[in-house]
Amino acid sequence: MANELQGRKVAILAADGVERVELEQPRQALREAGAETTLLSIHQGEIQARNNDIQEAGTFAVDGLVSGASVDDYDALLLPGGTVNPDQLRVDGDAVGFVRDWFATGKPVATICHGPWTLITAGVAEGRTLTSYPSVRVDLSNAGAEVVDQEVVVDDNLTSSRDPNDLPAFCSRIVEEFAEGKHPVKAGSA
Repeated sequence: MANELQGRKVAILAADGVERVELEQPRQALREAGAETTLLSIHQGEIQARNNDIQEAGTFAVDGLVSGASVDDYDALLLPGGTVNPDQLRVDGDAVGFVRDWFATGKPVATICHGPWTLITAGVAEGRTLTSYPSVRVDLSNAGAEVVDQEVVVDDNLTSSRDPNDLPAFCSRIVEEFAEGKHPVKAGSA
């Protein structure tokens, strides 16, 4: 990974309770590939990270509010997991709207672990093939997604992985997919 993403801007949408490694490792891989990353959240200041959803794992400085963000300003979107993080995002109208608007563009998006919960609330999981943490799979299925158990799944502009064990494959694949750029918008997206 050298400069595949030079000049690309990646939005990372996360809130308190984000699983530290699921934000940190993909962000590092994106930066090493030349991308500029921006951490968007639902409140200013810092967000509290977690290890295994339970242990406090430091904080991340928020770069901007999702309420003031435009999908036009970014080339790709990363939705890390952790149980609490996407649970907060999916009840925030600005976060849900941002994700819904994102899917209307065909720009690449990547999600891991519990991250797909926000996709469900945004109404963009139906008809998609993806993976997630096991406890989220029934929710995805009920939302009309085809759920598979693989370390990385790519469905057009959507890349997904199951959990932190998949991070090496996930990080490598999102660099590749984000470098590829926009895909044709699927009928019914957003």
